[in-house]
Amino acid sequence: MTLRHVVTWKLGGASREARVGQAAEIIAVLSPLAETVPSVRALEVHRNELFDGENWDVTLIADFDDAEGLAAYQTHPEHLAAGTVIKAHSIGRVATDFTV
Repeated sequence: MTLRHVVTWKLGGASREARVGQAAEIIAVLSPLAETVPSVRALEVHRNELFDGENWDVTLIADFDDAEGLAAYQTHPEHLAAGTVIKAHSIGRVATDFTV
C-alpha cells in the first residue's frame, strides 16, 4: 500500500513573475524533504505552467507507506520550517490523500 499526499497552493504574488519567484522558493524548500525526511518514499513539486491566474500555482505529490508516515512527515522539523515559507506566499491550499 502507498499513501499519496497531493497538495496545491494558490500564491499571492500580484504578477506572474512574482508568483514564479514564490513558486521557486517553495520548490527549493520542499524538494530536499525527499532526502531528509525518512518516511518520504517519493516527492515531487511542480510549478503550474499553463493558464496563469486560472490554475493554482504549485503542486506537491508525495508518497508514504501509510498514514503514520504522512504524520511523521507533517511533524518533521524540516517540513515545519518549509511550511513557514509556504504560508508566507500562499493564499489558498487544497489537499487530498488516497491509496495507490
